[in-house]
Parts: sequence; structure tokens; C-alpha cells
Amino acid sequence: MMTDWAGLPVTYGDVLRRAMDSLFRTFENFSEGTFIVDAQARVVWINKRYAARFGFSDPRQAIGRDCEAVIPNSLMREVVNTGKPILLDIMETDREPLVVTRLPLKDDAGVTIGAVGFALFDELKALTPLFSHYSRLQQELIATRQSLAQARRARYTFGSFVGTSAASLEVKRQARRAAQLESPVLLLGETGTGKELLAHAIHGGSARANQPLVSVNVAAIPETLLEVEFFGAAPGAYTGADRKGRVGKFELANGGTLFLDEIGDMPLPLQGKLLRVLQDKEFEPLGSNRIVRADVRIIAATSADLPALVAAGRFRADLFYRLNVLTIHAPALRERPSDIEALAYAMLEDLAAQARGGGHLELQDDALRLLCAYAWPGNVRELRNTLERAVMLSDSERIDARTLAPFIGSGQGGGSGLHGAPGRVQTPTPVHGRTPSPATADAAAEPASWSDAMAAFEKRFLSDALRANGGRVLDTAKQIGMGRATLYKKIAAHGIEV
Repeated sequence: MMTDWAGLPVTYGDVLRRAMDSLFRTFENFSEGTFIVDAQARVVWINKRYAARFGFSDPRQAIGRDCEAVIPNSLMREVVNTGKPILLDIMETDREPLVVTRLPLKDDAGVTIGAVGFALFDELKALTPLFSHYSRLQQELIATRQSLAQARRARYTFGSFVGTSAASLEVKRQARRAAQLESPVLLLGETGTGKELLAHAIHGGSARANQPLVSVNVAAIPETLLEVEFFGAAPGAYTGADRKGRVGKFELANGGTLFLDEIGDMPLPLQGKLLRVLQDKEFEPLGSNRIVRADVRIIAATSADLPALVAAGRFRADLFYRLNVLTIHAPALRERPSDIEALAYAMLEDLAAQARGGGHLELQDDALRLLCAYAWPGNVRELRNTLERAVMLSDSERIDARTLAPFIGSGQGGGSGLHGAPGRVQTPTPVHGRTPSPATADAAAEPASWSDAMAAFEKRFLSDALRANGGRVLDTAKQIGMGRATLYKKIAAHGIEV
């Protein structure tokens, strides 16, 4: 066969030998250094430039020496022993680093008989685009991990639970005590009393503070997806499953704290699985045989009456006893009225920064009396909502009773009350022992008892909220900050038509 190579007849073997010889000479000519070792990693050949770089004026002085004795950080012995190449590496020297590649040499039987190494560059500038791309990706990865870690850190401290009343101080004392222990914590209290804040503070004050805090709102997740949300799933475990699988909240929280909000809404079948995980500290993701260890501290919260649910067979007694180790009752705002002023000013400071870019907002005396005269069935959350609406619609930095009154007890926007004609200011429900301020002089007659007043208010509040959302229970629950199951129970209890 004739070729274009100098018109010489060659065989396939000739072409291969010529190619290998040409490749070697190209690397040898353009690299900063080349050397070859035998099966014992002893130098059998080294070019003059490379030998001089490592202190040998004559390359023959390096022949027969161990590769490490000639090049201190050489990995040629590893290539010889494993028979595997190291295609691209950075080798540190007493001068600047070298970019090197190392290849095994094998005989016809495939046995490694040595290795050849090339120092490709003595300056890393040639690899600047590659390093820049790698560095950018690494920085983005670090930033993403930091952002995710920050999102799974406690956002609140014990100082965030504002109040110096006896009830507030006792709650903070119990929470600080709980932070020093590893037992499960059960946070009980009405919606809006700060249970999530306490959960964050307990985690942040515990030995697990530097580990993840993962939150799950049980009432906000469809029942069919809860098991996957908790325990994860293997790839293709169910129709529509992620091809990469899904990591569950228990695995994400490993080493840290798992906060289960509205645990009273958890379906019975999942309660049994949760109990097993709490006892065994391990689980299997859906559709997987993989055992996952779960070193997780549980903090659960609910506004439901768990003992009543246990008695009704809707919550497992054994899970209740497992969770009910350290129990903290978050007091309703009506139980600590002396904290309202401090809470209101803390909220106003935050709202001023958000809505007005700073500045100072002040409550006049009549506004403060109005706030203290109201029972706040929505608790701290309702107080903040009321103040936020007043701040957004007020042009003055001094908020008086006239500004606040349209929003006290209002479940709707604008100036309409919970019930009655639009625009009419409704009277706040009074707190025990307090007289409504003059701003509420047109109040209706007081109900016969506190419980009757609260029941009547709750029924009106829920009825108006449902009507505003077209009877949609899920939308209403989200709007008023109440668990879906809790709302259904209250609808049934009050006989509200949906």
C-alpha cells in the first residue's frame, strides 16, 4: 500500500509506531520536561531541561535513581503500581508549580513496565480560562450552600419573644431549659401566639444550633404527599416522581432539628410511621431499600387540643406520649395584656423600616388604650396585621385611635368591621377588667359571659373570612393563618354553612 508519507510502503504497525514516535517527540519538544521510569519507578531517561531544573547538570546523573529522589513530589510510582494514568495534575515544586501528565507504559501482554511523564507548563497562565471557570463554579456552589445553610438556621432568639409579663417570662424560662436538653418539645397554644418563634429560639440556643433547622407545616401539605415530604423517595418510586429521587425532611434535618408545625393535622397512618422513626431513629425512603439514619431532635407545635383528639381516636396516644415530654404553653395575647405596648412598639419599629425606610412611629395614648382593650383572638399575628394596615394607610407618624379603630377586629380590608354596614367602626371585644376606650363608645351591650363572647366573635370572624374567599376552606385557612383541619373542626362546631 502506498501512502503520502514520503512515498514509502508501510503497514498498520508502521503507522502506529510513527504516530507514537511523533506524539512523544511533540510532547518532548514542547513540554517543560520529560522523563521515563521502569517497573520499579527508577529513572531510565530524563531530558536535559528537566534534569537541570532539579539540580542535575548531566541527565545521566539521574539515571537509576528512584523517581522521588530526582523529583520530590513525583507520583510516577503510583502510575506504575496501578497501571492507570494521571492525565492532568498540578505538581508543587520549590519554584513555581508544574502542570503534568503521567502515562503508564505497557508491553504487548498489557503488563505495566514503566511510565512516562510530561511537564506540560511551568506557568499556569495557559490554564487561566479553565481555572477561572472552575473557580466561578466553586464560588457559586459555596454561595448556594451558604444561602441554604442560612435558610436552615434559627431566625429568632429568645429576645425575639417580646414581653416581661409573668406569663412571658415563664415561657422563656421553660424554652431556655428545653434548649439545654435533647428531648422532644411540644409547643401548645392558639394560632399566632409565637410557637414557631419559640421553636427557632430553642434550636438556636441548643447544642444543635450549627446544624439544620428544617420546618414542615403538616396542614399545608396534601395528605398524599406527606410521606414523601418526610421520608423522601427513590427515583421513579411513584408516578410523577423525580427521576433523581427526593430527599426527605428527616434526612435534611439529620444532626439538627425538625420542626413539625400543626402536628394535630397529621393523618393517622403517617403518625405510626413517625412514631417508628422516633423510636428506631432510622427509616427507608419510599420505594427504596436504603436505610437512612436520622439523628433528629423533634419540636412539634399545634393549636389543636391533642388530648381531645386522642380521646376521639384521631391522634395516636403513643405518639402523643412520645412528643409530650417537654410541653410549653404559648400564652394568648389576652393573657399578657401588659406586653401589648412593648410588642406594638417592636412591631412599629420593624414596620417603619420596611414600609417607610426608617423613621419613628408613635402610638398616642388613646390608640394604646384601644389596643389594650381588645381581646386579640388572632394574638400577636393579628396585632401585627392591624398595625401594618394602619401604618400603610396613615400619613402621620403619630397613630391615634381614629386611625386604628377601623382595623381592630376587622377580617376584611378597608374600613368595614367584621359585621355591620361597610365603613362602620366595630367595637373591640373587651378584656376582663378593662373598660373600652372612648373611641368605642357606640358599643353594643356586653354578652353574658367571656366564653359566649369569644364563641360569637369566632363564628362571625370565620363566617366573614369564608364569605370573602367564596367558601373555599383552604384559601380561608391560609388567609387567617389557621390549619385546614382546625378550620374544618371550628366550622362544624359553630354550625357554619360553607
